[in-house]
Amino acid sequence: MESTTPVPAAAETPELPVTVSFTRRADPAHTVEMTAWIRAGLTMAEGFPGFLGGGWVRPRHGADEWHMLCRFTSPATLAAWEASPERRWWLGSAQGLAEVTRTERRTGIEGWFDAPVESSAEHATAPAPTAPPRWKQAVTIWLVFFPLNLLATVTLGRLLADAHVVLRVAVTTLTLTPIMTYLLLPWVTRRLQWWLHGRSWRDR
Repeated sequence: MESTTPVPAAAETPELPVTVSFTRRADPAHTVEMTAWIRAGLTMAEGFPGFLGGGWVRPRHGADEWHMLCRFTSPATLAAWEASPERRWWLGSAQGLAEVTRTERRTGIEGWFDAPVESSAEHATAPAPTAPPRWKQAVTIWLVFFPLNLLATVTLGRLLADAHVVLRVAVTTLTLTPIMTYLLLPWVTRRLQWWLHGRSWRDR
């Protein structure tokens, strides 16, 4: 009789936040309609579980591309929003008004480094949001990781001094990762936006 070996189930990994940015092209003559349509979509998205925030950038005078961004807690919550009848109705209401030209997704830490999207109709910039240089992202992460790891070394390190090294590392990383990803890194990133995106300190 042929025997089979059971395949172990894959270990579950925590889902990371996901940011989706998309570009719409619209006739500059329909600026008022596009502004109302985008605001309605963001207001609708706010009522969905997992929605972390969003914004938009309107084009300069004479340009026709609008850039929008939404962030959700996980790919699953983003998928639920994308498949919802409310969103389908919202997209359908823009037929003949806006045309999709580009869609991008980013997950995890990198999404925090996206340039902020202006939500006010009075401030307009043409280029789509772009991530800062990798070396600036690395410096920002180190600025969070170093003091957090130092604090963990003098606290958790002493408490777990007699534990096996694997246990010490496991406890430390399980404690520091969510603190860094969901609390400290977003906080530091918001305060370094001016530097990450090449602006002067006065323009922060």
